[in-house]
Amino acid sequence: MSIPDLHALLTRLELPAVSPGAWSGMHGWSSAADGALINVKSPASGALIAQVRPASAADYESVLASAVEAAAAWRGVPAPKRGEAVRLLGEELRRHKSELGTLVSLENGKILAEGLGEVQEMIDIADFAVGQARMLYGLSMHSERPGHRMAEQWHPLGVVGIISAFNFPVAVWAWNALLGAICGNACVWKPSPKTPLSALAVQRLCNRVMQAHSLPAIFQLFVDSGTELATRFVEDRRVALVSFTGSTAVGRKVGERVAARLGKSLLELGGNNAVVVDETANLDLAVPAIVFGAVGTAGQRCTSTRRVLVHQALAAELERRLVHAYGQVRIGDPLDPATLMGPLIDAAAAERFQAAVAEARAEGGELLTGGNVLKRPGNFVEPTIIRARNDWQIVQTETFAPILYLIPVESLAAAIEAQNASAHGLSSALFTDSLQNAEAFLSASGSDCGIANVNLGTSGAEIGGAFGGEKDTGGGRESGSDAWKAYMRRQTNTVNWSRELPLAQGIEFKVEP
Repeated sequence: MSIPDLHALLTRLELPAVSPGAWSGMHGWSSAADGALINVKSPASGALIAQVRPASAADYESVLASAVEAAAAWRGVPAPKRGEAVRLLGEELRRHKSELGTLVSLENGKILAEGLGEVQEMIDIADFAVGQARMLYGLSMHSERPGHRMAEQWHPLGVVGIISAFNFPVAVWAWNALLGAICGNACVWKPSPKTPLSALAVQRLCNRVMQAHSLPAIFQLFVDSGTELATRFVEDRRVALVSFTGSTAVGRKVGERVAARLGKSLLELGGNNAVVVDETANLDLAVPAIVFGAVGTAGQRCTSTRRVLVHQALAAELERRLVHAYGQVRIGDPLDPATLMGPLIDAAAAERFQAAVAEARAEGGELLTGGNVLKRPGNFVEPTIIRARNDWQIVQTETFAPILYLIPVESLAAAIEAQNASAHGLSSALFTDSLQNAEAFLSASGSDCGIANVNLGTSGAEIGGAFGGEKDTGGGRESGSDAWKAYMRRQTNTVNWSRELPLAQGIEFKVEP
């Protein structure tokens, strides 16, 4: 994309000139006038796209104080009215889908189809949240005491903190913020400093909608270039819930710091996801799903397919087909519609890719295709397949890159055992034409992951189901089903409408009134 085209794109999203910007805070620019700028570079070319001024400590305090004030006003708005505000934001996202999707691809490096798909996911969760706003149900229960009624209801938490990662720079925010909003909360967002422009563009759209309809400033943002403000954010008692998406190592520290102040955390961490291919599998289905799962977003999804556990009867044929399919993956400019895989996010990611390939080969892995960092501008690597063993340390390590380990197994039971040996428990898939095998995979003795699919891949979850995983994936759930409950506090109510005062459990305690 040329500089004039980039200027035009940013102008349509109400982000001014590319260099230098000073983008931070809720309603516009940071109050800070000094300090190092964040250089935002294109992963595809290495060219400087923009410079962003990170928030100061004063900016942070202004944002948090404003969010607390907004939350106090917003909790009194009826939930269906909150849903209407989210509907209006969803319409604004629809109007700017092309521009925002293009910016995501430009800044993140994912192909344009995925950038547009990420914005569509925001629109979908907005539609979902609008409906959910009329369905924040509590239960009614039968009391053991005569003349009593019991029920539960759900109330807003207050301020929800959202820390998102570079790989989904806008969609994961929407999962949290739009459900958080219909639940009556104000949401403060700390995006990845690797992808601040997409976040700032979304923030501008939020500002436009909320200001146009005289609504409280429930969507707020600060950009942090390091860890000082992020740490303050996590430890801030005004932030009732911290939703963190990122690595297991950092997520564990976030969970510990939030727990130390008895706050709530929602953790969406790493994944080392496996596709199981049994002896009855339809390879016409399995191969495209595996390739997209391993190559999509250049392997930089928490749901990316990293291991294929294939029955030895199909191992040779699946290997042949996968190598052939990988030869069709066009690597290049993520804005070119013909491209199937863009670059990694930065040079450090390419170095980690190279190190992982070297370690797997040192263990005895056989390189079937790929394995190289491309000698060209940008952070491009070859999608890679390595024949490996499941018990190797590198195979049990999440590498955020397009490396696929192909592992033959003797049976479905052996495949499930190998899959569940991972420290992570996010996404899993089985390809089979056997009803018995499918049900075994989905049973309590089958996959131990939060997501278990049959005859589709590990990546590309729909918003209607709760998203998240077990073990080192953190246990959080976002998006669909009843994930809205994470953004509210439960209150049990008992009403005595009788003229007596019986105690629970039949306890007798008599005093003269």
